[in-house]
Amino acid sequence: MDLSLPDVRGMTELDRAKFTKEVTVPSVEIQSKNVGKSMPVFKKYLLKMEKLKPVTEVQENDERRKLLLDPILFETFDKLREEDQQKLSELDLNKNSFSNTCLHLEYHNFRIDDVFKAVLPEGKEGCTSYSRIGHIIHLNLRDHLLPYKNLIGQVLVDKLIGVKTVVNKSSAIDSTYRNFQMEVLAGEADFVTEVKENLCTFKFDFSQVYWNSRLCTEHERIIKLLPQKSVLFDVFAGVGPFSVPAAKVRKCRVFANDLNPSSYHWLKENVRLNKVENVNTFNLDGRQFIREQMPPFLLTRPTEPIHVTMNLPALAVEFLDAFIGLLSGVELDPLLDITVHVYSFCEESSAFSEMRTKVESALKHSIENEQIVELVDVRDVSPKKHMLRLSFRIPPDVLTKAAEEETSSEPKRLKLDLETQDR
Repeated sequence: MDLSLPDVRGMTELDRAKFTKEVTVPSVEIQSKNVGKSMPVFKKYLLKMEKLKPVTEVQENDERRKLLLDPILFETFDKLREEDQQKLSELDLNKNSFSNTCLHLEYHNFRIDDVFKAVLPEGKEGCTSYSRIGHIIHLNLRDHLLPYKNLIGQVLVDKLIGVKTVVNKSSAIDSTYRNFQMEVLAGEADFVTEVKENLCTFKFDFSQVYWNSRLCTEHERIIKLLPQKSVLFDVFAGVGPFSVPAAKVRKCRVFANDLNPSSYHWLKENVRLNKVENVNTFNLDGRQFIREQMPPFLLTRPTEPIHVTMNLPALAVEFLDAFIGLLSGVELDPLLDITVHVYSFCEESSAFSEMRTKVESALKHSIENEQIVELVDVRDVSPKKHMLRLSFRIPPDVLTKAAEEETSSEPKRLKLDLETQDR
């Protein structure tokens, strides 16, 4: 079916009145009582357009209905499979039962893709992807689409149920607070939204914090990796996509930290909103959080598996040096079970080797193959840039390494007697 609209090509301000089109589609009239019986044959051929019912009443005849068919999918009765022709014959339908129907289409009948295909430049990538965060649509438009940004925003508000705000990223992510400048293209400047993920509800101000809906699957993967009632140190917790479900779903004890004051505010709010009590929250630099909050807990003789999430791909690897000498002067017996999940951006061609090299360089220590839990390509950021996660058990020698400025001395021995410990 030809839905081309030559008059709207290059339109930058939405004029809904210009989206009109007369089209002819195949149709068939059928007795009302036989509509359901005909669906095994006709269902896949029904015309699918917005605000347009494919089964309509026949004027002045309550006992009959008209089925509108898609001209791309349906050709003629004779080209149906023999068994389908037989089924229709049993309903008193034959090739003479089919005709053409003229339809008058308006803006509300066109799908998002139809509008964009008609308006945006031919031969160039269109507006093919976006992220939805509650009532907010987040775009990252390429330069050639910027003249059409307001039209794109308005179409999305018009066509997507529940969408009230459309924004476009207008600057790079600030690595310090992980937020970015955005421009409202259409709708209300209302950035406080709610998202449901991993059986939890997250509320936050999207203009002040970091949230990426494309990481939903990764959040779920990490939650499934956490043993029940284990311990999680979430170094760059954001508003809590790891921390809150870890506490709520896996019953973990959680220490959650974020430097961004807004993220910290919404992290606490999401802990309250989801009614989890086993979460301690902090508003510290990541390195400070590791060095100040982990040792006191580690020296309480924990027997639970300990996991550390470090989801700040632009910088997280640089913070691994905080683990060097974290328990300097202490000999642990038995060894602690600490698994670190660290993220980084890597070039596609050498992503896996590059990731391991980065981590080993930051730790100043090699990682044995048996210490690697998994190395995951989380997502493509761009054609040549990937976000990776390396999950590994931290080598004990890294934790107990003496500070370089200290002279060697007999380490203080901390015997973790699992049978007599008092917790």
